[in-house]
Amino acid sequence: MPFAAAVTDRTRRLQTRLCVGLDPRASAYRDLAHLRTHTLDVLEATSPYAACVKPQLAFFEALGLPGFTLLEEVCAAARTLGLPVILDGKRGDIGSTAEAYARGWLTGTHAGDALTVNPFLGFGTLTPFVEAARANGGGLFVLVKTSNPDQADLQGQGVSERVAVEVARLNAEEEGQDQANTYASVGAVVGATHPQDLATFRALMPRALLLLPGLGAQGATAAELAPAFHAGGAGALASASRAVQYADGLDVAASREAARRLRDELNAVMP
Repeated sequence: MPFAAAVTDRTRRLQTRLCVGLDPRASAYRDLAHLRTHTLDVLEATSPYAACVKPQLAFFEALGLPGFTLLEEVCAAARTLGLPVILDGKRGDIGSTAEAYARGWLTGTHAGDALTVNPFLGFGTLTPFVEAARANGGGLFVLVKTSNPDQADLQGQGVSERVAVEVARLNAEEEGQDQANTYASVGAVVGATHPQDLATFRALMPRALLLLPGLGAQGATAAELAPAFHAGGAGALASASRAVQYADGLDVAASREAARRLRDELNAVMP
């Protein structure tokens, strides 16, 4: 099943719009073995409340070769649990380099089902990622309006809207016309920290899944996110990382409870 269909199916079956982020910070653990065990335990404990999981590649890359080994374990465990995997790598480059990134992160043993990508070298840089995602039943999340305050330096003055129009154009190339039930392979990152803009971007990209980072530690709340969703509660994934993985230090039960609470808060505001 293609990524967009798989994550939407899980959203509807389990009634969850929560994307659990995994950001294993080496400084929080005694050693690599401790980090590995805790990361996998959090993944398993929160999986009943998650529509998908989002490993942040930077934290795995910082561990060197053991980090790549752990990433493969995380991806394998997530698939055993039925969780689609979004790799948060924000990759973007030109020509053959973009093609290599697309091969590396959308195919192979440590590939994700979807990948976050950066369009700010130009829209042509998206082509290898779009082609790889479509060929492998995967998905992309293009940075449109990110959750950090400094995004306004480059994403203001209509730039984010231009990127959103390109996302919609790419999705118009794919089959399927039912905007509320059929999502295309190219999604968009729109920060949950911009609730006043969610309705605009939802309208600009009707067939895109929206990834909404910033829930919890960055200050966004579930109560403000309803405009990102279509009627029935599909079309977007609200992401929380630190607020789940480190909800109360390294207490896995607290992580489980945080995921359950966020799932319930999101469900309570669905259109």
